[in-house]
Amino acid sequence: MKLIITGASGFVATELLRQSLRHPSITSVVAISRRPVPQPTGLPANELGKLRVVQVKDYGELDVEQVREAAAGAGGCIWTVAVTPSKQGSMPFAEVKKICQDDALAGLNVLSTASGSSNHGNGKPFRFIYMSGVAAERDQSKKPWFKPEYTLMRGKAETEVLAYAANSAGKVECAVAKPGLIQSPGWSMKRLVAPLLWLYASLPTVEVGDCAAAILASVVDGLGVETMENADLVRMGREASRAGRG
Repeated sequence: MKLIITGASGFVATELLRQSLRHPSITSVVAISRRPVPQPTGLPANELGKLRVVQVKDYGELDVEQVREAAAGAGGCIWTVAVTPSKQGSMPFAEVKKICQDDALAGLNVLSTASGSSNHGNGKPFRFIYMSGVAAERDQSKKPWFKPEYTLMRGKAETEVLAYAANSAGKVECAVAKPGLIQSPGWSMKRLVAPLLWLYASLPTVEVGDCAAAILASVVDGLGVETMENADLVRMGREASRAGRG
């Protein structure tokens, strides 16, 4: 499989990139990023040779020849581009919505079309994983207590991504990953400053390696579930690690 990873310089995407280059079923990786993407360390030359980096100015403007050519024949995409809850308050909400919702839908359309949709030599649909978060609320009639405008917008983006697949006549499959707090190895709650403990202590957690392994298993092996909650990501990630794919 040829895999596209957007937002490839980010925290989760960096681990996705490392694992995808080591994955025996992934033949090439297209890393799309606004920033330079450091080459993963400790990998042999044949695995590093799978990587192609495409640097763009705006994720909402992927409909350019360089991106279309790089995406041709891809079997799937993992979309990690987003503004986190902790950063969204420092930006105009219109810009946050553009990045988290509008760019994702536009990117899904461009990349699935450029890939050739279901024409990958094996007849499988183009698989798209949208990384969201545990707090995103799809029910627009609700009033979430935590950053309501933001969480409702993220939930609407999830709904629109899934609707795109439903209307694709089987050419595209989409799933949503909803992790809680994503931890790096050795991370501890004690590292958080005290004023934030009340907010984060009740969140479910997943290690970044498990999160990446679960998402890769979904895009490579098939979308077992349409919505991967935090518990699903933990379980799937550990299963993939035991199988030697994490």
